[in-house]
Amino acid sequence: MGFLSDPTALLQALGPWVLPGLAFVLFIESGCLFPFLPGDSLIFTAAMLHVGFGFSPWALVIVGVLASFAGVYCGYFLGDHFGRRFFTPEARILKSEYLERSERFFVRYGAVSLVLSRFVPIVRTFIPVAAGVARMNMRSFLVYNALGSIGWVVLMTIAGLALGQFPFVVNHLDVIVVVIVLVSLLPMLIAWLVERNKTKKHENEA
Repeated sequence: MGFLSDPTALLQALGPWVLPGLAFVLFIESGCLFPFLPGDSLIFTAAMLHVGFGFSPWALVIVGVLASFAGVYCGYFLGDHFGRRFFTPEARILKSEYLERSERFFVRYGAVSLVLSRFVPIVRTFIPVAAGVARMNMRSFLVYNALGSIGWVVLMTIAGLALGQFPFVVNHLDVIVVVIVLVSLLPMLIAWLVERNKTKKHENEA
């Protein structure tokens, strides 16, 4: 299953089912409690290689937005109906820590977190669950879910189309994908460092 971490290999493995397969991955990664799938890098790579796979950028945007929107709604539903009962401190994937981190993100940014979190791996998977646990107003949820889904997919698609014109990027796609992942993880790293410094400060003051 190593291809799950390699967007190009994953797209190639899907063959003629590339768009439905891409939609399924984005749906799961957007709110269905499985955060370790390529999201940003999958859209970016699909946009770069769309000609070879036989679909238009518009098809990618439409499929990606719908799948993302539906995945986030699914996450809200799970949070609203089941709350925290999926999460345990010892779990490998559904860690209580992930949900608690997402809840802090949600409390800090409110409804806008549904837009901002789209660009933060792991957090984006659990923010919809946190919104459901908090019983966020449905009208606001739908609006910000739509804005986040459209913004995320469109920006990743434009980036893929723009950079796909450069031979260096195409020939070093594996490196570019790693860079995208690292850049996406930066907000999480910064937040972790800030929390760590706050914890140390409180410990020193105690």
